[in-house]
Amino acid sequence: MVDAGARMARWHIGTTVIHKVLEAEVTASLPAVLRTDDTALLKRHPWPGPGFSREDGTFVISVHALLVDTGGRRILVDTCVGNGRASVPMLRMLDTAWLDDLTALGHPPESIDTVVCTHLHFDHIGWNTRLVDGRWVPTFPRARHLATRTEWDHWKGEAGTDLHDTMRPLLDADLVDLVDLVGTRHRVGDGVYLEAAPGHTPGQVAVVVESGAERAVITGDLVHHPVQFTEPDVPSLSDVDATLAAATRRAFVDRYADTGTLVIGTHFPAPTAGLLQRGPDGAVRFVADARH
Repeated sequence: MVDAGARMARWHIGTTVIHKVLEAEVTASLPAVLRTDDTALLKRHPWPGPGFSREDGTFVISVHALLVDTGGRRILVDTCVGNGRASVPMLRMLDTAWLDDLTALGHPPESIDTVVCTHLHFDHIGWNTRLVDGRWVPTFPRARHLATRTEWDHWKGEAGTDLHDTMRPLLDADLVDLVDLVGTRHRVGDGVYLEAAPGHTPGQVAVVVESGAERAVITGDLVHHPVQFTEPDVPSLSDVDATLAAATRRAFVDRYADTGTLVIGTHFPAPTAGLLQRGPDGAVRFVADARH
C-alpha cells in the first residue's frame, strides 16, 4: 500500500517496509536537469502524476531519503541536502523538519544502523552530518556509512565537493565503510544489495530490496526523470560519463522491465514508485503500481 500524501509515502516489499522522507521539491525546466533542447520530450509520453510534466514544460524534482526497515535492519538510503549549508549549489541554508519527520516515523537518528550513499553529490549526503555548536558532527552516530571505494576515490580530491563537512567528520569518527563490489553487487544484509550503476558518477550504485517473492530497486541518479527509461540516450546534465550512463540505463531497463519490480525514483515526485512496462510498440513506460 501507499499512504496518502507525497511527504511520507510507504511501500511494503514482502515483510520489509520502505518509507519516503521528503526534504524538498523543486520545479525545474528540462534543460536545467537533462542535457537536451527537445522541449516536447516530456509531452510525448504519458505519466502517472502531474509533477512529471506540467503545461509550461517544467517538472518537479523531489529531494528525499528512503528508509528501508527490514525488521532487523534500518537502512537509510541517501540523506538529502541537510540544513544550514551555505556552499551547496542549490537549496542553500535550508531549515526543514526532515530529521523530525524521520523521528516521527519511529526512526530517530540513533536507531539507524546503516546509511547508504548511492553517490557523493551534495543532495545525497547532506544529512550525514549536522551543525552542533559550530561543528559538523555525525547525524547517525551508530550507523555504518557505505559508499563505494570507486566513488570516494573519484571525489576525495575534487575542489568544491563539500566532502570536508559531509564525509570527513564520518571518516574521523571511523563510521565509513568503503565498499568494493563483487562483480556488480554488494550484500548489505537482510535482502538489501548495492548494485553497480555507473555513469552519472563513477561509483554510483542502485539499491535492491528483496523480501519473499517481491523486489524493489531504488534508482539513485541513474535517472532524474523516468523519460530516461524510455529514451535512455538523453543524459542528465550532471552525468560524468554520458555514454556509460546511457548504457547503465539500458541495462537497468533490460533487467527490470516487465518483472513486477517496484522502481523507486530517488528524484521522482508522487507517486515516486512504479513499474517499468513495455507497450505494444516496445517502448518502456513508467506506470503506477496499484498493488502498493
